Amino acid sequence: MVIHLFTIMKRFPRWHAIGVAALTFVMLSVAMWPAPSQSVIVELPPQVVIPAPSPEVPEEPEFTRVAEEVQPGDTLSTVFERANAGVRVLYRMLAIEEISTPLERIYPGQSFEFEFDADNLLRGVTFSESILVKHRISLTDDGFDIEKIVREPEIHTRFAEATIDSSLYLSAKEAGLSDNMIMQMATLYGWDIDFALDIRAGDTFSLIYQEEYLDGEKLGDGPILVARFVNQGREVNALRYTDESGRTDYYSPNGDSMRKAFLRTPMDVFRISSSFNPNRRHPVLNTIRAHKGTDYAAPTGTPIKVTGDGKVVSAGRNGGYGNVVVVQHGGGIRTLYAHMSQFSKNARAGNRVRQGQIIGYVGATGQVTGPHLHYEFLVHGVHKNPQTVDLPTAQPLDRQFLPQFEEFASNMMGQLQVFEETYVAAD
Repeated sequence: MVIHLFTIMKRFPRWHAIGVAALTFVMLSVAMWPAPSQSVIVELPPQVVIPAPSPEVPEEPEFTRVAEEVQPGDTLSTVFERANAGVRVLYRMLAIEEISTPLERIYPGQSFEFEFDADNLLRGVTFSESILVKHRISLTDDGFDIEKIVREPEIHTRFAEATIDSSLYLSAKEAGLSDNMIMQMATLYGWDIDFALDIRAGDTFSLIYQEEYLDGEKLGDGPILVARFVNQGREVNALRYTDESGRTDYYSPNGDSMRKAFLRTPMDVFRISSSFNPNRRHPVLNTIRAHKGTDYAAPTGTPIKVTGDGKVVSAGRNGGYGNVVVVQHGGGIRTLYAHMSQFSKNARAGNRVRQGQIIGYVGATGQVTGPHLHYEFLVHGVHKNPQTVDLPTAQPLDRQFLPQFEEFASNMMGQLQVFEETYVAAD
């Protein structure tokens, strides 16, 4: 049709041909224009998408792991040799304080894991310091990478209360307290209450304390948070508090320190076999001789604690005293510990010692009839009765922290009272 039109257009003048061409274009456009109800679909060729190359993931080196458990009598060398790790790398590790410190003391049952590469070269060592702390040492071209891994235990808060029938220990055990928690309580109140002499049937105690758990298993005891002890009608309350300077101690509700400058007794487990007596008859010599201290009977080897901060004046053999340690404290006070079976490493003349440190062990050296500790307390050279002498108090809470402490104390004592009332109601 289009060819036929061009043939006809040749017969007309030029301007006629132009007009016909224009008219033809319009007619074709109208014929191809869509109706209002139609849509125009334009198909485009599909676009080819080339995916970006995925990054190459380096292959992790394959390690062979060898587990070793420390056996009784093992040394670090034997553990490393048993794992075929060699001792040369061990000596290099021990030259680094950050590694050598946690490895100073290994114990039976302690776990070690050694990692070797495909060439059987040691690449890493992981060992447990405790159930909560592990150390991982990775060998690198530059030396060692050291990582300390610490797990946080779950903290459970507990309450216990009891009335003493015969002994503090038995009543506390019936209340569900562990031996460690009983010792904590005895230490806490040891400055105010002599548990060998002062305890009476009918005395009561109550306390809120913490226990630590890991994976549902109890790890051990945490600290006592607040406690109340009623001894012969006298109420003694104690609260554990950390001030803004970071110092943690136990205080009475008014902010006085529960600590004294001296412990009332130098041992945790004992029986008083002889008290301070200026007119006592000597059990060996059978003569009247002043007994210038207190005798604490206990099995040989029972630890003896220094009762206050001070400096060791002498430690050695001294006649009828046997093995004896003398400690000089501030305020003109001296303490003496006699008849020891052996001294601790702290008992060296000139050493500074802190309250509660072990300075020796119960024995029967010197003029004695059995194992015990003879303990003397001197003030400016004058012997005082260790059981009754007034002990100087420790420093109270800083006054700047008192407002916060008073609020804290009120809250904690309130919690203790709620537990006590709930416990009574449950009975």
